Amino acid sequence: MALRRMLGFSDGELMRSDAKPCSRLVRQTTGIFTVGGALGFWVLCRLHYGPRITVPRSLRWAACGAATVSSTTALLVLLFSPECEPQNIAAYDGGRNST
Repeated sequence: MALRRMLGFSDGELMRSDAKPCSRLVRQTTGIFTVGGALGFWVLCRLHYGPRITVPRSLRWAACGAATVSSTTALLVLLFSPECEPQNIAAYDGGRNST
């Protein structure tokens, strides 16, 4: 799914054997940016509504921020990370399922 090959950034070689698999990289990145997105959108909600803020409204903004930022970041990692090129997924993510 990586766009690196189409954009000319990839030479098609395998990553080093100690590289993180694509699935683990996406999972870790998504987890970090879920927290960051929730906090960021919660702050934006506080700034936008000021004293009219309610708990359900702030939780809604935080949930939307977490979902939006984490899914966008996961998509960008899948598209642009060298670990997520097809040959590296086949070598490192696929090999672990068969053993």
